Amino acid sequence: MALMMEPRTTVVPAVDALPEVLPTERLTANGMPVPELRAELRRIDDVRNVGSVLLTWTQAIVTIGGAVWIDHPLAYVAAFLLMGPAFARFAIIGHEAAHKLLFTDKGWNDRIGRWVLAYPAFVPLEAYRRGHFAHHKEEFGPNEPDMNLYGGYPITRASFRRKLWRDARGSSGWKNLKGLLQAFGSPTARPMAVRIAVVQLPLIAVAILLGRWWLYPVLWLGPWLTTWRVINRLRSIAEHGGMEHSKDRRRTTHHVRQSWSARFWLVPFNTGWHLAHHVDMGVPWRNLPKLHRELEAAGWVTDELTYPSYRALWQALRARADAT
Repeated sequence: MALMMEPRTTVVPAVDALPEVLPTERLTANGMPVPELRAELRRIDDVRNVGSVLLTWTQAIVTIGGAVWIDHPLAYVAAFLLMGPAFARFAIIGHEAAHKLLFTDKGWNDRIGRWVLAYPAFVPLEAYRRGHFAHHKEEFGPNEPDMNLYGGYPITRASFRRKLWRDARGSSGWKNLKGLLQAFGSPTARPMAVRIAVVQLPLIAVAILLGRWWLYPVLWLGPWLTTWRVINRLRSIAEHGGMEHSKDRRRTTHHVRQSWSARFWLVPFNTGWHLAHHVDMGVPWRNLPKLHRELEAAGWVTDELTYPSYRALWQALRARADAT
């Protein structure tokens, strides 16, 4: 008779899998770089980040424009799916602006972050920044804003499928859109909702000028409500799913070995080096791999703590036995 394996009940690393190797000459006791190294890693590359912002918009324009040029139903289906990764780029480079790491000039950082990246993607940057900083201050703490995304893992396969289906059919996205619509009725939230709506108007106008008014609901709003929601959940649980409140970031944040396909579909702009980001949230995205290599060189991050792929991590996160 075959042996039955016990269902997995936690993905939090065991204490004996967390080497106590810090501080070192280059890293402090909590993994942050020492001041000299920190100054090097925290440099912001303004010129290249301009290129990253342009690349983000170029991907969206080429995706939709290519479908219009080909003008075939399959091209529109492909564009619908590919706009999910496009919105991932808006979200992650906008996240960089939320951290005030996109441009050294903080005024321009916020102007570009709001009007060029966040508002087109329906993100109220100021509110997002407040909640996101609470997340960084104390992951899984009492003020954690994203607990609904990654709390309670591992879950059953059936529960995992239900969550992704709610995302894919637009239920999760509608909750977010409904919140924005309801903001028009709030004196305090209305200005933000108006700014987001104003930025949508040129996008709608372009679709109308092209003689295809439906491009906006089908290839902009539609993917934001659906395919982007699936990507956002899969990325979020790969960052923190099933972890716990701890001063040791290795117990709050996963690390997954990166691949080119994952960086295209799921984790653009080095956000896949998420453990390094939580060790020092002041390091710009371009330098996160460098910080991660420092953590590995110190022996603080080991192969045992590293998932070989996102698929392997998702399998661990849906490893609880289904009810019979």
